[in-house]
This record gives sequence, structure tokens and C-alpha cells, in this order.
Amino acid sequence: MPPAGQAGRKTSRFSPLMRQVLLYAFGLVPGLLDITQGVLGTLGANPVAVCLHAFGRYAFRFLLLSLAITPVRRFIGVNLILYRRPLGLLAFTYAAAHVFFYVGATRHFEGHILWRDFTSRPFLTFGFLAFLILLVLAATSTKRTIRALGRKWAVVHRFVYAALVLACVHYSLAFKTWHIEPFIYAGMAVVLLGLRVVKKPTRQSV
Repeated sequence: MPPAGQAGRKTSRFSPLMRQVLLYAFGLVPGLLDITQGVLGTLGANPVAVCLHAFGRYAFRFLLLSLAITPVRRFIGVNLILYRRPLGLLAFTYAAAHVFFYVGATRHFEGHILWRDFTSRPFLTFGFLAFLILLVLAATSTKRTIRALGRKWAVVHRFVYAALVLACVHYSLAFKTWHIEPFIYAGMAVVLLGLRVVKKPTRQSV
């Protein structure tokens, strides 16, 4: 007989930490597949460029997913707060890979070329600022740091909204010709930010 109060409860075979680790590992699969295809020569004539752009999109997607956790809980009642940290870390990981492919694989860490790019292509500045914010957020996402920062932690992590806006600008300006996809991402970002200021509807008793 199960202990009183536990009858009917379903227990997960995985601990909360293990579920976070599994989600993070699963989220890395698309990037690993892209790299594997690049090594095998199945990503076309310029696999580095394909991975560069794909990792940027993955970072944006996981950032949007991490910011969707709170609205889903408020308006739908589904609590997925456990998965916000791994989603945020996935956004940072792909953003770091995106930066590495640009700085290392396409510019070979050539300082003068990077300086020329940053002074002549403003969208790179917006993207780099977004990455720096994600770097700070990832570095302060541990339990020890959360305890050390106390109430300041919540203030620091509100900068994720600035990172989202900067990512939108970066993606929108990255193309020299018209592309609809950046504006779709920007639209989703606007919705998520807008839901932050919308009051949750309350049920009126009859």
C-alpha cells in the first residue's frame, strides 16, 4: 500500500535536475546534426555559413521558448518553470557557437577584419551586445550565484528582455535583401513581451 496522501500520484523516474540535463542534451541535437552534415559534406558548398546562420536561429528560438514559460504558466496554467534554465542555457550555447563560427571559422580571429566588420556593419554590434547579455545571464544562472545575488538576481535577469530586442534588431538588419523570417521572429518577441504587461484575466463568480 502506498503511503497516505501519495495514492494516485505519478512520480517521474527522473529527478528535476536529470530532466533539465536531458532537455539541454536533446536541444543540442540539431546543432550536432548540422556539424555532422558539414563534416560529411552534405550541407552544400559553404557548410560554415549554413552552420553560422542555423546556430543563430537556434539561439533565437530557444530564447523565445525560455521567455514563453511565464506566459504559459500565467494564461494556460501549465507550469514548465523547471525547464526555463536549460532553455536559456541552450540559447546561450547556440549564441556562443554562432559567435565562434563568425569570429573563428569565417574571420579566423583576424582582429583588423573584425574591427572593419564591426565599424561598417551595425547589425554585428546589436548581435554582440545580445550575446554579452546572454553570457552574463548564463554565468549567473547557478544556484550559488542566485543565493549570492539575492534580490539583485531578478534585476540582472530582466536584461533578457533587452537581449531579445537586440537579437530582433540584429536578425532584421543581417540581410541585404528582404526576408520575412526575421519579422516573424520579431512578431513573436513582441507578443511575448506584450504578455508581460497584460493582466491575467480573473474569473468572476456568478
